Amino acid sequence: MKNPVAPSTRRRFLKTACQVPVALAAAPALVAPAARAADAPPAKTTDAASAAGPLPMRPLGRNGPKVTMLNMGGMMAAMSPQYLDIAWSMGIRYFDNADCYLRGKSERIVGEWLAKHPERRQELFLTSKDHPHQGPKQLLEMIDRRLEALGTTYLDAFYLHAIGVREYGEASLDWPKSDEFRKVAEELKSSGKVKMVGISCHDGRLNDYLTAAAEGGFLDIIMLQYTPFFEKGDAFDRALDACHAKGIALVAMKTMRNTKDVPKRLPELDKLGLTTHQGILQACWSDPRIASICNMIDNVDQMQSSTAAARSYTKPLEMAHIQLLKETVLAARPTLCPGCPSCSDFAAASAFALQDVSRFVSYYEQDGNTEAREFYHALPAAARNSAGVDLASLRDRCAFHVDYPEVVRRAGHYFA
Repeated sequence: MKNPVAPSTRRRFLKTACQVPVALAAAPALVAPAARAADAPPAKTTDAASAAGPLPMRPLGRNGPKVTMLNMGGMMAAMSPQYLDIAWSMGIRYFDNADCYLRGKSERIVGEWLAKHPERRQELFLTSKDHPHQGPKQLLEMIDRRLEALGTTYLDAFYLHAIGVREYGEASLDWPKSDEFRKVAEELKSSGKVKMVGISCHDGRLNDYLTAAAEGGFLDIIMLQYTPFFEKGDAFDRALDACHAKGIALVAMKTMRNTKDVPKRLPELDKLGLTTHQGILQACWSDPRIASICNMIDNVDQMQSSTAAARSYTKPLEMAHIQLLKETVLAARPTLCPGCPSCSDFAAASAFALQDVSRFVSYYEQDGNTEAREFYHALPAAARNSAGVDLASLRDRCAFHVDYPEVVRRAGHYFA
């Protein structure tokens, strides 16, 4: 996706961008003072969506069911049975979770909600994740704890959570194509406790894990850090193609990680009836390989905006609009590189956890997530040590111009 919008055009757009507030009619107590992951939609998309039923759906890979193209994560401070009711009323039928979200509280909240609405379980696509540090076989003993916490007898998808070399070691690079993991996946599904088995990944070796999964061919679903701003034909694009060709469902996450300081509105997107954040969602859906986007929807404003973006999506965005969005994100000086070749190469070769540190800073700044400090200190000492790393050179090579010297400085300020 080359030929970015000229700087003068970008400056004109940024200079004239403005924010249009939208009032909410429902659940005002859950609306945060400022929307972080998505801005309120333009007036013409604010009609009540609950009467329209589920959001538009896409198939999960070659053999999976259809799911709503937007799904909701489980790390929000607003998480509660009442909040899940609002998500349901707005058409979301896919809830994502994990053993560690809100220190385990998130799964229990979903369990409380299901106990009140057992009739909704059949229509809901429900996922969770766990950390088998002893190897994939450990998932066989973990599944029962996830089911008990969620108050259900089965999961629609069960992930090995956050696969990565620092979390699981170098051997994990082969897990997505290993006989051990294949047998574990078969046993989980034959037990009736799990319908789909996969991995989630936001590691610097993401492309390697995707390639291994395509080679293995037995995983059903992958939840991955995704950006719509990749270069056509690059390693990420090729890895996505390989998985898609094998029928593996691809679920995007971290799509809003670089939108904290972007302008809320851009004139060119106003013509499409979209805010900037809605435009980024639609840029992700413009990739037909992406079945659904997992959003951490912090408040009802964001939920209304994101579901409106899903309902209004009818065709892929034009390349010029995607290029404009890319330039807008770059101008906002992102904190987290979504995975350019230079940063991925560094992550594969260095002990310093550059992308993990950046991710935790973004959690802290964008989400107000105080657990980010715990995540940071859970890293090995070597992974937090940037001594000897030419951060300025990394910044200059990063395709997204992430200011790594500044990010590392902020990490020390926040987490030391």
